[in-house]
Amino acid sequence: MRHRQGRRRWLIRAVLLTLVLSVALVAGDLPRLAPRSAAASDPGGDPIRLRVVGGLANLSQFVDFESPFWLDRVPVLTAGRVRPEISPFDRSGIRGQEMLQLMRLGVVPFGYVLLGLAAADEPVLNALDLPVMNPDIAALRRTETAWRRGLTELLRERYNVELLAIFAYPAQVMFCRRPFSSLADLAGRRVRTSSVGQSELISAVGGVPVLIPFADTVQAIRTGVVECAITGTLSGNAVGLHEVTSHVSRLAISWGVSFFGANQAAWAALPADIREILRAGLAELEQQIFAAAEQQTEDGLGCLAGRPSCRTGKLGRMSIVEERWQDESSRLQLLTDTILPSWLQRCGPECAEVWEQYLAPVLRLPLKPN
Repeated sequence: MRHRQGRRRWLIRAVLLTLVLSVALVAGDLPRLAPRSAAASDPGGDPIRLRVVGGLANLSQFVDFESPFWLDRVPVLTAGRVRPEISPFDRSGIRGQEMLQLMRLGVVPFGYVLLGLAAADEPVLNALDLPVMNPDIAALRRTETAWRRGLTELLRERYNVELLAIFAYPAQVMFCRRPFSSLADLAGRRVRTSSVGQSELISAVGGVPVLIPFADTVQAIRTGVVECAITGTLSGNAVGLHEVTSHVSRLAISWGVSFFGANQAAWAALPADIREILRAGLAELEQQIFAAAEQQTEDGLGCLAGRPSCRTGKLGRMSIVEERWQDESSRLQLLTDTILPSWLQRCGPECAEVWEQYLAPVLRLPLKPN
């Protein structure tokens, strides 16, 4: 009942937002997001104009990968038959939390969804990136492979959305003002978090989670509101966390996973050969973005520590906590005793079914009986 009520609230908000966007489109305040009819296009006709809503502006994933793919690569792959336009969702007058519902309604025909934002109303979407479930990129790829078919079916059946690619930002890791050797050392410390799952993790190890916007993180540490923070390695370096903290862990707490998809009607309107070209191109883009997430995680750590390997950040003098969960039982205990039960409490039987069907066989981590 709770989830049906949640979806009704989503639908009401989405319909209202659709009306607001429609007024803005008529008034010329927003670029049109719906594609022109693609089915009538042919190799000798006018190019297909796709309107794409991408990821977060100013971050490497959008600037270095998404934008060049749509603006430069796609016209080449399609011999000029497709001419996309792309804008980041945070500069399109759209809240990330609304993207999935707007894609379902067809208001956004081609778009990018941060699973962490969408999971606020649909917790099952968090199955791919629960805290400490994927301590490194290899683990994340295993989890992604295991859950991909289930996620594809869920998006088709519930949201009328075709899954085309899965992306990941660099690892979210722990920064602290004082030394620590593992998450267990955070007992009693106030820690900046950015999600419900991260907060539950910190509480489980005896810390005090404090939800703080990313832009306020450095000031919160400087003034003593918190003494640790969870954020990305390069993004933390970019805002100067290396100037107010001394230690950073290599362990990935989460990854900021997202997906790129299309409204099924908009997808079906494209010629079949164009769909195949785009699907293949997006598969290649997915591999590039995952490789970049791994490389940028390491680059961020190198910059924070002031190593010669630093390529894109500012040199710091931090100590790297080489925590690789050598005591694997500690990580698994956190997952089974705290993270999974809390997620199931928010989500209910559906998440239990997803876990047992798709993830438990691969992760070898069955749910504990109630």
